[in-house]
Amino acid sequence: MRIGPSAFHRMLARGEAPRMVKLPNGELRCRRADLDAWWDMCERDSGTWR
Repeated sequence: MRIGPSAFHRMLARGEAPRMVKLPNGELRCRRADLDAWWDMCERDSGTWR
């Protein structure tokens, strides 16, 4: 995605990032199905994404 961690966390806080799962070690991961659905949404709404 070529964005910094802080930008990604802002997207996550605004609900604009794919659904994330927090692992027991504190790391965040995304399920492939959630990532694919998010990419599809971004492509449909490409006018609002830069």
